[in-house]
Amino acid sequence: MKQIRTDLAMESAGAQGGRELPGVRVSEWETGGVTLTEVRIETGEGAQLLGKPIGLYLTMECRGVPRRDVETRRAVSALLGEELARLLPEEADGPVLVAGLGNRAVTPDALGPLTVDHTLVTRHLYAERPELVRHGMTPVCAVAPGVLGVTGIETSEMMRAVAGAVKPRAVIAVDALAARAVSRVASTVQLTDSGIHPGSGVGNHRAALTRETLGVPVLSLGVPMVIYAATIARDAFGMLAGDAENEESLDAMADELLAGELGEMVVTPREVDDLVDDAAVMLAGGINRALHPGLSDGDILTMMQ
Repeated sequence: MKQIRTDLAMESAGAQGGRELPGVRVSEWETGGVTLTEVRIETGEGAQLLGKPIGLYLTMECRGVPRRDVETRRAVSALLGEELARLLPEEADGPVLVAGLGNRAVTPDALGPLTVDHTLVTRHLYAERPELVRHGMTPVCAVAPGVLGVTGIETSEMMRAVAGAVKPRAVIAVDALAARAVSRVASTVQLTDSGIHPGSGVGNHRAALTRETLGVPVLSLGVPMVIYAATIARDAFGMLAGDAENEESLDAMADELLAGELGEMVVTPREVDDLVDDAAVMLAGGINRALHPGLSDGDILTMMQ
């Protein structure tokens, strides 16, 4: 089967036909109406099979998220906060740096910068307003580095400079993702400890942000906001043909219809403006819970005003 691009490790694993993969462990469970799928890539062979770096990939799915159900988003945000806190290094000193990747001017790609807007930053308080620092807070700084086409600076170059200046104990990178299944667009959150390769899901490969490139642990999280038109076309062919067509025939039909620039087209929901805003608030809520466990949601909102 032809590999269809996706940022979700669970989709890459699922595309292998459900067979047991060497160097890969997959587990799934449900809690509070949210389905969690954990993919652990443990060897180089597993990484090559899935096209993802070695590491932990945790996916949270809930169909209520794109329906803009407030309670559902809160449940996902709470789970994200718990899992993110579990992955953060505890012993190291220094602030946590939150990086909102993407282009603020392009709605489906604005998830990272919008998440930064809703993140409680506190690093400056420790030096300038220590009386405001409370137990259970973490020094947090944030940056939205923009994209190469706007700034003329590679994201990796800017992130190395910022990390060198603030010396964080960890980096949390937030970016919009690409999905394989339409049902996972705007309804799925992926958290990984393997860092991030900005733009990989839409074929726009930039230099990676990882422990190796930044010198500190890099956690990344994101929500799929786009899907390839070729993926939708291929699935439609499969539904029309049923069992009459094999995988190679479906790939050939999709390639013929979507030859050239059309094959690189990505699709996003028509209500993407609302969905990306909701996703940003949801991710920021999880980040704030993980980094400031001593503060209530009300405290965080008050401090951000």
